[in-house]
Amino acid sequence: MSQWNGKSKGTVIGYRIFLNTIKIFGLPLTYFILRFVAFYYFIFASKSRKPVEEFYKNALKFSADKIKKITCKNFYYFGQTLVDRAAFLMKKGNRFTYTFTNENCLIDMKNAGKGGILLSGHVGNWEIAGNLLKSRITSTINVLMLDEEEKKIKQYLKGTTGGSHFNIIPIKNDLSHVIKVNNALLNNEFVAIHADRYLEGSKFIELVFLGKKAKFPLGPFIIASKFNAPVTFVFAVKEKKYHYLLSATDPIMEKLTPEEIAKKFVIELEKKVTLHPEQWFNYYDFHK
Repeated sequence: MSQWNGKSKGTVIGYRIFLNTIKIFGLPLTYFILRFVAFYYFIFASKSRKPVEEFYKNALKFSADKIKKITCKNFYYFGQTLVDRAAFLMKKGNRFTYTFTNENCLIDMKNAGKGGILLSGHVGNWEIAGNLLKSRITSTINVLMLDEEEKKIKQYLKGTTGGSHFNIIPIKNDLSHVIKVNNALLNNEFVAIHADRYLEGSKFIELVFLGKKAKFPLGPFIIASKFNAPVTFVFAVKEKKYHYLLSATDPIMEKLTPEEIAKKFVIELEKKVTLHPEQWFNYYDFHK
């Protein structure tokens, strides 16, 4: 089975098509075209489709008929995350609305003056959450991530949309990213980290996730444990075409070990995947 290699998938021509479609025809027609694109990938992108189908079969115990339907829907939802991301980059995000469960927790974290660590996963569209958070809670959100997007795609997006609206903190072998995280927290800023994708060769913690053992990256939980900043788990899932459901857990204020934080995160991730299985966007053998 495949494993995640730390790189985003996509091509310059793919981004160009969607950006131009949004620019010329708007979001409704782009969504319509996306249905055909998603179905094409559902039929021909077996390398991505098979791990998702196995996940639905073995982890969520879906029937064969349900697996086929929800996998096709999964590809369509994933396409929407790319379209919605592009819409915000092109300053067309005012069409989106949202409901935010526990928003006051993030406001309280901001008012406490210690910054905050936001742990999330590949369920729904975390970048939409960040864009919506920026408009209501904080103007600066840092994203700690493997900076492995293809250079041509990054250059194209920067040239056409101005690039990401977040401050990217790339993970480096020299651990310079730890200093940048510390500085961000000292400036009372939020640091967002994905905590569900284990990269082969990195440190990990093995936990039971949906009834089977899975490897989770240890790094995000070490960072969450190391700094004197509150930690919360945030997610943004799509409910309707232009409406998102955002949520944040009550912040962890006490000092916990990385393993303790990881266990709490996995419990929350299980809840989100169970409620929104069509928005599970990890296209590799998660329980390998």
